[in-house]
Amino acid sequence: MTSSLAGETSVATNRGDWARAFRNVTQELDGVCLQPVRGIIPPELNGTLYRNGPGRLERAGLSVHHPFDGDGMITAFRFAEGSVELANRFVRTEGWLEEEKAGKYLYRGVFGSQKPGGALANAFDLRLKNIANTHVVRLGDDLLALWEASSPHALDPVSLETRGLTLLDGVLKPGEAFSAHPRFDPGHHGEPRMVTFGVKSGPRSSVRLMEFATEGPKAGQLVADRSDSFGGFAFLHDFAITPNWAVFLQNAIDFNPLPFVFGQKGAAQCLRSRPGGRGQFWLIPRDCGSYAGQAPRLIDAPDGFVFHHLNAYEEGDEVVVESIFYNDFPSIGPDDDFRSIDFDSLPAGLLERCRINLTTGTASSERLSERCCEFAMVNPRFQGLPARYGWMAVAERETGNDPLQVIKKLDLQTGEGSTWSAAPRGFVTEPIMVPRSIKEGERMPAEDDGWLLCLIWNGARDANDLVILDAADLSETAVIELPLAMPYGLHGSWHQGS
Repeated sequence: MTSSLAGETSVATNRGDWARAFRNVTQELDGVCLQPVRGIIPPELNGTLYRNGPGRLERAGLSVHHPFDGDGMITAFRFAEGSVELANRFVRTEGWLEEEKAGKYLYRGVFGSQKPGGALANAFDLRLKNIANTHVVRLGDDLLALWEASSPHALDPVSLETRGLTLLDGVLKPGEAFSAHPRFDPGHHGEPRMVTFGVKSGPRSSVRLMEFATEGPKAGQLVADRSDSFGGFAFLHDFAITPNWAVFLQNAIDFNPLPFVFGQKGAAQCLRSRPGGRGQFWLIPRDCGSYAGQAPRLIDAPDGFVFHHLNAYEEGDEVVVESIFYNDFPSIGPDDDFRSIDFDSLPAGLLERCRINLTTGTASSERLSERCCEFAMVNPRFQGLPARYGWMAVAERETGNDPLQVIKKLDLQTGEGSTWSAAPRGFVTEPIMVPRSIKEGERMPAEDDGWLLCLIWNGARDANDLVILDAADLSETAVIELPLAMPYGLHGSWHQGS
């Protein structure tokens, strides 16, 4: 793995290296001391990087149809005084325990994975296994493993032992959806909060917006709660926040459940972009903001499909939201093998900025980058505010769709960028930006003063590396080889301190 500057000649992707990462995790570790093979661990890093993602992709010789159907496994990297320790543990969901005991799959997957026995064995089995594999965040005394179609699982933040499904002290009803994409308000209204949502989809859908205290004696308590109803089937994977708004983009998607009911497809494979349809921004007023109690604003969105947002902020009478747009809903069909998928046949995600004018009720968009990207974030202190810099995982090629092999820092004002590349044999996941701590009596650090923590699949070793980059210039601070081989993860978070 080498660092590079944007614009240098790219190196061809090794697809065999990429595909070999899709495997079962075969061991659970605890308290393993790690040493860098290059560089040093910044002593200022004091906290835990938590990562979540699928850790089991095969049982009894049967592979999942899509890696998103794999059972969740949490990885923790605990930093203190220039050292780091590793631990990993599967989330002991009810379904995981049942299937471990049976030695085979007993449940279907949302993204097309089937039980053994063909369509007859899968027809009319509409149960969904809560696989707890999408995100992991600290809330109060619990570590929450999130999967957006149901309730979170609570884990011990230190041992990673599964405490069980949690309804958050009665906030949730059994089985109620709880998003895997919370946003953390750094304190726009005097106190930091975790803002999240749940969706109940149907011919008419409802969105429940919830806010939780994250610090002090109220940590983990619900402090704001509202529900709103919208026409049509809601497909909402992520959202963004500003001091006054929760910003959703409802994609122009239709859902035909019959192939799922009859055992032919997974539920997500029954989603299709609506021909000629337009997406819609749903702006829900936050209860702590200037528009508390008002009805949501519904404004037509530009063409395209969005999974993830980078950030949102307010500017005069406009709400600005930066998102990764695809020109269509990307899907892997029932007959496709995800390990050999043709990336050129799938739409590439491109970063765009949308300006939503609250006075005229219209939205416009501009392209910020032509490079295929995913998993973008800003400095957490700038969540909901105008941020100058974004960090994201991108393809090695300047244009076109490919596996993600590069970390990019993008100046959101000038469009200039710099990169760190793991190509040709390394593949990146979501970078987590950790800002430098604010010391008493000192000025606020620069927006890009901090580090990027990124888990890499190293095809040369058939194992993972943890790479620490300087967030300002993407220079390597440390490279740490892990004694683990894990599939590509989904989302992660940083918890400051113990």
